[in-house]
Amino acid sequence: MLKLDGSYGEGGGQILRNAVALSTYLKKPVKIINIRANRPNPGIKAQHYVAIKCIKELCRAEVRDLEIGSSEITFKPGTVKGGKFKFDIGTAGSITLVYQACILASLNVKEPITINLTGGTDVKWSPSWDYFKHIFLPLIKKMGIVVFPNLILRGYYPKGGGEAIITINPTEKVIPLKTSYEDDFSEVMGRINISNLPEHITNRIKHTAIKTFLKNDLMTSIDIEQSTSLSPGVGITLWSQTNDALVGAAVLGDKGVSSEEVGMNAANNLLKEIQSYSTVDVYAFDQILPYMVIAKRNGPSCCKVRELSNHASTNMWLLKQFFDVEFEAVQTEDNIKITVK
Repeated sequence: MLKLDGSYGEGGGQILRNAVALSTYLKKPVKIINIRANRPNPGIKAQHYVAIKCIKELCRAEVRDLEIGSSEITFKPGTVKGGKFKFDIGTAGSITLVYQACILASLNVKEPITINLTGGTDVKWSPSWDYFKHIFLPLIKKMGIVVFPNLILRGYYPKGGGEAIITINPTEKVIPLKTSYEDDFSEVMGRINISNLPEHITNRIKHTAIKTFLKNDLMTSIDIEQSTSLSPGVGITLWSQTNDALVGAAVLGDKGVSSEEVGMNAANNLLKEIQSYSTVDVYAFDQILPYMVIAKRNGPSCCKVRELSNHASTNMWLLKQFFDVEFEAVQTEDNIKITVK
């Protein structure tokens, strides 16, 4: 049984979710200790609990010490089978983080899996729903992994109550990712989501973002989605792509932060990626790393990133515990070229 220290490196919920997902994919039992030990509120939180419970149900695993607040768990996976599943995170915990764990765990499935989740769709420290849909899913689709997303209702902090459904298709082969910077980014797409807040907020966010991109000779098209939810909320997700590259950025509105700041922060975050000639943004790179490693049996994967985040470095460490893999990082003037082999 593989034993992992959940406090290593960044030491967050990512180690727990990815370790359980990879355990399921490889059918390799794991014991994870010191879960989130260095965090102010250590141990398993609600969204981590639901992620593990969901994977447990998907593969009929044997799990010990799976409780909210627990500092360690033992996970012995079974075989993932197709079907329909429904789970409620019970808080505004991130739906997208749970989905990412489930997709990774289900790469060997022979029949489609449909998962209905209730929780937070647009919350702090996790991919927004639109980032998940327009950046993460298209990137893994390039590697042969097809997932159909369906948003039912937005959910924001603190009440959550959002709902979404995904269907994971069987994956025949994980294809190596090979991205190159051949064409300049020329257009930015985006979506602003808002619920239970005045309309002028979205207009100010949108106008600020568009003005920022126009100064950099980028055409911009941003949609606005208005809805109702249990808690008020607003956020913006932006992305830009060429034939080969795809980068994105997302920012949530917050108390004390003006609409103009939200729009400008989101635009500037995306501009950093574009101006570094990256082919994958910093956050997406961290999220697709496991797939790049799994694909190495079919050849090396490569991409260019602006920088290596702490999350990515921790993820690399974790992946080395499961796989015989090398990460080659070559610093250039503008970015880092990463090759997984």
